Amino acid sequence: MPQKKVLAVVLAGGEGKRLMPLTADRAKPAVPFAGSYRLIDFALSNLVNSHYLKIVVLTQYKSHSLDRHISETWRLSAALGNYVASVPAQQRRGKSWFLGSANAIYQSLNLIHDEKPDIVVVIGADHVYRMDFSQMVAEHVASGAAASVAAVRQPLKLADQFGVIETDPRNPSRIQAFVEKPETTPGLPDDPDSFLASMGNYVFTTDALLEALEADAERLDTHHDMGGDIIPYFVNRGEAAVYDFTANDVPGSTGADKQYWRDVGTLDSYYDAHMDLIRPMPAFNLYNLEWPIYTRHSVSPPAKLVRGMSGRDGVAHDSILSQGVVVSGGSVSGSVLATNVFVSEGADVADSVLMDKVYIGEGAKVRRAILDKNVRVPAGATIGLDPDLDRARGFAVTESGLTVLSKGQEVLLP
Repeated sequence: MPQKKVLAVVLAGGEGKRLMPLTADRAKPAVPFAGSYRLIDFALSNLVNSHYLKIVVLTQYKSHSLDRHISETWRLSAALGNYVASVPAQQRRGKSWFLGSANAIYQSLNLIHDEKPDIVVVIGADHVYRMDFSQMVAEHVASGAAASVAAVRQPLKLADQFGVIETDPRNPSRIQAFVEKPETTPGLPDDPDSFLASMGNYVFTTDALLEALEADAERLDTHHDMGGDIIPYFVNRGEAAVYDFTANDVPGSTGADKQYWRDVGTLDSYYDAHMDLIRPMPAFNLYNLEWPIYTRHSVSPPAKLVRGMSGRDGVAHDSILSQGVVVSGGSVSGSVLATNVFVSEGADVADSVLMDKVYIGEGAKVRRAILDKNVRVPAGATIGLDPDLDRARGFAVTESGLTVLSKGQEVLLP
């Protein structure tokens, strides 16, 4: 059987309101993650490692840093016909910007018509996971379905937080119902305490997708959303299959991270995903070289831990230190430090995420906080120790007590 021609479409226009203030100046897929990466790097790395090398990225909201990252990082061989192309909203189908994820693809149908693929893979750009999409495509083709939805098992108590997939008892590979955030849903036959949540990753037979998008564009009772409108369209026709993520076998995966998938749509989940990285046996292993996560690496020098002027050691425990990090007589524990972070003598950073070029002054203390790039914490200041003080200084504080500073936000001593 000849190999199917595949075009990958990455939906990267999300505003990411629940990640504010980290998305105040950038699109959600461009938010830095794990020190050296952007969120979109995980989606693109999965596609490239799956040998899908014709990729379009649909952008819209505050996309400059995202577009720049793609252009500087994701350069594939044009001589071989491969590309990662950033495509903004262009008003090709009327005088409106993208009205939803389905409308984003509808307004970009010229990309599909030009490439003439047999299969279209559509994925989001803001989840952390590893996945071999070629396995999902193979199962989709074998199933004969028009659409396939990737599903990850989640605890039953979280059903009201996800799009829920209910399968046909007579044919468990087919989707019987697709329900957005129901109060409850039946457990799985082989795992009564779990349900199947949509990962936001889809595989379509091209002709079927084109037909569905055209029909959706003509309707008035639609949000033009892939999960909310296009998938139910196929479910109602009996043409939607489910792909269970637990069946996906990525080279180099271990028992700890084999089925890891994290939606980092909130500040707390974004923080928790970072904490998953720094365990001795991490829930998600960045060091799987058989399925690498690609990004644009800094030209900064190596990280270093050095004694301060008084002779105090610079130390770090259970932490990730990116290139250019200097811990000079300070202490770092349970934290992720991005490029060119400086921790001064006597400073103490614990259980925190620090982005590029954050400066921590002498004797300052940072606890359970996210500091966006270019934040300068003056000597003796504290962040994350007193939520009321943090709120009074204009910092964001989540219900769980996580303190978040925006890009370059000024820190004043009380």
